[in-house]
Amino acid sequence: MDNVPPPAEELILLDRELAQLDARRSQLLARRAWLLGVLYAPAAAVPPSRPGAGTAPRSAQNVLLALGGVLLAVAAIAFTLVSWGSLGIGGRAAVLATVTAGALAAPLVLLRRRLASTARAVASLGLLLTVLDAYAVHRVGVPGADAVGYAAVASAVLAALWAAYGAVARGLRVPLPAAVVAGQLPLPLWALASDAGALPVCWALLVTAGLDVAVAVAPRPGAGVRPVASAAACVTGGWAVLIAGWFSVVDGGAGPAAPLLAAAALAGYGAWRTAAGAESWSVAWAVVAGAVAVAGGGGLVREAVPVQWVVPGYLAAAVAVGAVAVRGGVPRGVRRGLAGASVAAQALAVAWALPQVAAALVGVRPGVPWAVVAVTVTVAGVLASLPSLPSRPARCGALALAWVSAAALPGALALPDAAASVVRLVVTAGFLVLAVRLSRPAAGRDGARDADGSLGDTALGGALLGALVAAAGARGSEAAAVAVLGALTVLLAGGAVAARGRHRAVAACAAVVAATGFTGAASAAAGLPVHLAGVALLAVPVATAAVGAALRRHPVAVPVELAGAAAGALAVALASARPATLALVLALGGVVAAATAVRPERRPAAGYAATALFVAATWVRLAASGVSSPEAYALPVAVPALAVGVLRRRHDPAASSWVAYGPGLGTALVPSLFAAWGDPGWPRPLLLGLAALAVTLLGARMRLQAPLLLGGAVLALVGLHELAPHVVQAVGALPRWLPPAMAGLLLLVVGATYEQRLRDARRLRDTLGRMG
Repeated sequence: MDNVPPPAEELILLDRELAQLDARRSQLLARRAWLLGVLYAPAAAVPPSRPGAGTAPRSAQNVLLALGGVLLAVAAIAFTLVSWGSLGIGGRAAVLATVTAGALAAPLVLLRRRLASTARAVASLGLLLTVLDAYAVHRVGVPGADAVGYAAVASAVLAALWAAYGAVARGLRVPLPAAVVAGQLPLPLWALASDAGALPVCWALLVTAGLDVAVAVAPRPGAGVRPVASAAACVTGGWAVLIAGWFSVVDGGAGPAAPLLAAAALAGYGAWRTAAGAESWSVAWAVVAGAVAVAGGGGLVREAVPVQWVVPGYLAAAVAVGAVAVRGGVPRGVRRGLAGASVAAQALAVAWALPQVAAALVGVRPGVPWAVVAVTVTVAGVLASLPSLPSRPARCGALALAWVSAAALPGALALPDAAASVVRLVVTAGFLVLAVRLSRPAAGRDGARDADGSLGDTALGGALLGALVAAAGARGSEAAAVAVLGALTVLLAGGAVAARGRHRAVAACAAVVAATGFTGAASAAAGLPVHLAGVALLAVPVATAAVGAALRRHPVAVPVELAGAAAGALAVALASARPATLALVLALGGVVAAATAVRPERRPAAGYAATALFVAATWVRLAASGVSSPEAYALPVAVPALAVGVLRRRHDPAASSWVAYGPGLGTALVPSLFAAWGDPGWPRPLLLGLAALAVTLLGARMRLQAPLLLGGAVLALVGLHELAPHVVQAVGALPRWLPPAMAGLLLLVVGATYEQRLRDARRLRDTLGRMG
């Protein structure tokens, strides 16, 4: 009897299962020991549970007092509004005076007896009663008085009374903050009552905010007064700034600018006073002060300048704020806030200027206003000189804005096209020289860089962008385009030779791009058609291949050759209009790639590229000649691929047959197979079947997977194609029940012999796996 599996393999399986059982038994024994220790260990002392904490007496007292105060306030309001008319003048005065006096006097007695919470609740009721007293006086004593004016006077009186009451009763926390809140109303209400316009209201709000700031920065303003005063200053000052800022934008002039400048001074005073204790608040106040000062100063300037110079006027105010920030003796928080506000305003000015410069550079608008140039030049100078900013970003920004200013000069001067092209070339050359100088080591500093890399990158970016602008500006004339692109090619090539590091590679690639544009412009100037211009562009990859051969393994060689390959792709695109010319361009490109593949370091990539280009050239030539047979396209590729596979297997016997012969066999057989399935004739299927049979037999003879499987699959598909009509005819003649019955019988046979079929499949898999 045969053992399945063999005895040796079964013994290994038994040993493995016994080891697993031993490991499981050890695990269960450890778990049992732990459970016994937990079960018979002495019970840990359970700490007595803490009784639930009841409501704290102080919290309960506060809640009760608050509810009592609310109820008394509701009763007082109801009395004032409902029962007031049933009393005479004397009765009313007596009731109000008695209740108010009692509500204000009781907290003093309660404080002496150390009942602070009760005193505060009763004091709050007394303050509310004073408001009702003021309402009652207006209704009875002066009913004809203007409501807004009376409210201004009443709020002033109440603020004074509450402040005096809070000064007397030091233990109460409500009167002094309430006095601050009431103090916000007298001046704005008085300005509204006078009907003098919006600016007096603005000044009233601003004066109120100033008084709030004075209270907030006082040495000992009282409990709870400082945060209330600070919040009130923010609210009233903010409303004043919004009103003045609106009128400054709409009308301009000194009228709205004056309160803005006063608000800036007030915010600056607050920032200065808080700089020592709270730097974050100092920064916030200084930012507000700087922004409002810019708005006010710009509003003063805009009244005296034309409309196009309004933004430079605001920029001048921002620069002045920045100058204040860098003065000596300014606290750190104030300096940071003012510098932040100045930088933000300058950034907005630059954002206004840049789109206008860009529109002029791309030809959307004819020129650039001098105001735009003034903005870019000013901000560039500030960035280069302002020490409160980080030096590296500031210097890079200054250099970038210097480029923008130089690029805008031809438009601002309304120069003719030739002069504008010369200016752009000079700007490009200047930035390229700067980039080259920054990329080279400085003498006497042990190879240290003369400047940081980011500044050199900015200069190189300006040079490249200047080259692009110069090339775009010369597109209107063929002669100008040839001259400008030729000059750019020379400039960038010189920069690539002189530069160091990554700047050399970037400049070299830019020189290749410029040379490509120069070749195209020269072809257009010579009157060459587009497809012949593609042939002319092949001079660029030829030149880059020569440069790469000279540079060998230099880091610049790869970028230069890749740029040349991109120019070759452009040449192919231009030549695609004429198939014959396209085949020529592809073949010449293959020659260049093959010449490059001679170098050992480029052999793999360039070799594949040369093969692809030669094949593509052959196919294009065949298509142009009207050849439609797939074998004409496949066999010229398959034969060299098989030859390469034979060489590969000879040098490396361990190489897989799929790697060596798969591409060649697939290229030779698969296109013919697709053609044979659509070919009604018999020669192609017959020849393809014979070829597939030969490949299959060869694969079986040499024990190679790829020829055996590919040849067998193609042979089976060809046979199926040939037998398909007969099978269809035979199936049509059979009864309809016969195909399902045969399928069921096949399934039964397969199921009955499943184990044997599975073993056969495994043996077949092992046999194929042992093949090369």
